[in-house]
Amino acid sequence: MKQLIIIATLLISGFVIGQTNYEKGMQKAFDLWSENQPTEASNLFERIAKAEPDNWLPPYYAAQVNIIYCFGEQDEEVLSAKLKKAQDLLNDATAISKENPEIMVLQALLHTAWVAFDGATYGMTLSGKVIELYTKAHMIAPENPRVVYCKAEWGIGGAKYFGQDTTPFCKELEHATELFANFKPETPFHPNWGADRAKMLLESCGK
Repeated sequence: MKQLIIIATLLISGFVIGQTNYEKGMQKAFDLWSENQPTEASNLFERIAKAEPDNWLPPYYAAQVNIIYCFGEQDEEVLSAKLKKAQDLLNDATAISKENPEIMVLQALLHTAWVAFDGATYGMTLSGKVIELYTKAHMIAPENPRVVYCKAEWGIGGAKYFGQDTTPFCKELEHATELFANFKPETPFHPNWGADRAKMLLESCGK
């Protein structure tokens, strides 16, 4: 009996240590990101992904870092390399967690980075894919605040481009801010971003 207790204790201890290492690694990656060290953060997320092959979150965040820092990038070679890397990481995340609306939102943002870089070249080929992704994500998770806010931001961008009324999308942003106020991520490391930007967009909406 005593041996069983010892074995059980060792197994539990090993699990706790494993979890702690994962949590420490993830927190360190987020800290690097917040300290404006995106390359180091992305690399660490990738290392964690290799150690956690059944966890979609590390490749998701590694992809997100690469995607976010592509907005405003003027060098097409740099942009292409980052977005290709991000796409590979998103493919890894999708293989682990299929039909995941959080990953769909990130995939839509990856396409949006190309459209933002060169709308004339990529707008026609990728706009439909972005709309399809947001529509599908919204069908799966209509109460997910990131789905609602990112879908609304895309709609506002399109409406402004074509000189159309943005009011319907402003209402969607208002709904998104309400959803953010009540949103609780599944774990401390699950996606919980977007509230500040949604609020900022809402404040400038219709102006």
